[in-house]
Amino acid sequence: MRHIGVHLKKALTKSRATERGELMEYFCKKLNSSRVRDGLPPISMGRMGKLLEKIPTKDLYYIKRVCDDAQNFSKKFWYLLNPEKYEK
Repeated sequence: MRHIGVHLKKALTKSRATERGELMEYFCKKLNSSRVRDGLPPISMGRMGKLLEKIPTKDLYYIKRVCDDAQNFSKKFWYLLNPEKYEK
Protein backbone atom coordinates (compact mmCIF):
# COMPACT_ATOMS: atom_id res chain seq x y z
CA MET A 1 0.00 0.00 0.00
CA ARG A 2 1.38 3.42 -0.95
CA HIS A 3 1.30 6.61 1.02
CA ILE A 4 -1.48 9.05 0.10
CA GLY A 5 1.11 11.74 -0.73
CA VAL A 6 2.19 9.80 -3.82
CA HIS A 7 -1.30 10.07 -5.28
CA LEU A 8 -1.71 13.73 -4.34
CA LYS A 9 1.49 14.80 -6.10
CA LYS A 10 0.30 13.28 -9.35
CA ALA A 11 -3.09 14.99 -9.06
CA LEU A 12 -1.57 18.40 -8.30
CA THR A 13 0.78 18.42 -11.27
CA LYS A 14 -1.97 17.56 -13.74
CA SER A 15 -4.41 20.15 -12.39
CA ARG A 16 -1.93 23.03 -12.78
CA ALA A 17 -1.59 22.62 -16.54
CA THR A 18 -3.02 25.60 -18.44
CA GLU A 19 -3.23 26.75 -22.03
CA ARG A 20 -0.84 29.59 -21.30
CA GLY A 21 1.67 27.24 -19.70
CA GLU A 22 1.53 24.91 -22.68
CA LEU A 23 2.19 27.82 -25.03
CA MET A 24 5.10 28.98 -22.87
CA GLU A 25 6.61 25.48 -22.97
CA TYR A 26 6.15 25.41 -26.75
CA PHE A 27 7.93 28.75 -27.19
CA CYS A 28 10.75 27.71 -24.84
CA LYS A 29 11.27 24.44 -26.73
CA LYS A 30 11.32 26.10 -30.16
CA LEU A 31 13.55 29.01 -29.10
CA ASN A 32 15.94 26.94 -27.01
CA SER A 33 16.69 24.54 -29.85
CA SER A 34 18.20 27.38 -31.89
CA ARG A 35 19.75 29.12 -28.87
CA VAL A 36 21.68 26.03 -27.75
CA ARG A 37 22.85 25.47 -31.31
CA ASP A 38 24.18 29.07 -31.40
CA GLY A 39 25.94 28.72 -28.04
CA LEU A 40 23.50 30.88 -26.05
CA PRO A 41 22.02 29.82 -22.71
CA PRO A 42 18.49 28.39 -22.86
CA ILE A 43 15.51 30.51 -21.81
CA SER A 44 13.88 29.28 -18.60
CA MET A 45 10.13 29.08 -18.01
CA GLY A 46 10.41 31.93 -15.50
CA ARG A 47 12.05 34.22 -18.04
CA MET A 48 9.49 33.26 -20.67
CA GLY A 49 6.71 34.06 -18.21
CA LYS A 50 8.19 37.49 -17.59
CA LEU A 51 8.48 38.17 -21.33
CA LEU A 52 4.88 37.16 -22.03
CA GLU A 53 3.18 38.41 -18.84
CA LYS A 54 1.37 41.37 -20.45
CA ILE A 55 0.32 39.57 -23.61
CA PRO A 56 -3.17 38.03 -23.55
CA THR A 57 -3.47 34.31 -24.25
CA LYS A 58 -5.42 34.84 -27.48
CA ASP A 59 -2.53 36.95 -28.80
CA LEU A 60 -0.09 34.17 -27.92
CA TYR A 61 -1.99 31.89 -30.28
CA TYR A 62 -1.55 34.52 -33.02
CA ILE A 63 2.19 34.76 -32.29
CA LYS A 64 2.47 30.97 -32.43
CA ARG A 65 0.72 30.78 -35.80
CA VAL A 66 2.76 33.59 -37.35
CA CYS A 67 6.06 32.22 -36.04
CA ASP A 68 5.27 28.72 -37.28
CA ASP A 69 4.63 30.11 -40.77
CA ALA A 70 7.85 32.16 -40.77
CA GLN A 71 11.16 30.87 -42.13
CA ASN A 72 13.03 31.78 -38.94
CA PHE A 73 10.91 31.10 -35.82
CA SER A 74 13.23 32.87 -33.39
CA LYS A 75 13.68 36.01 -35.47
CA LYS A 76 9.93 36.42 -36.00
CA PHE A 77 9.18 35.76 -32.31
CA TRP A 78 11.51 38.48 -31.04
CA TYR A 79 10.27 40.90 -33.71
CA LEU A 80 6.63 40.38 -32.70
CA LEU A 81 7.42 41.03 -29.04
CA ASN A 82 8.93 44.46 -29.76
CA PRO A 83 8.77 45.68 -33.39
CA GLU A 84 9.97 49.23 -32.53
CA LYS A 85 13.32 47.80 -31.50
CA TYR A 86 13.95 46.42 -34.99
CA GLU A 87 12.49 49.12 -37.21
CA LYS A 88 14.46 52.25 -38.06
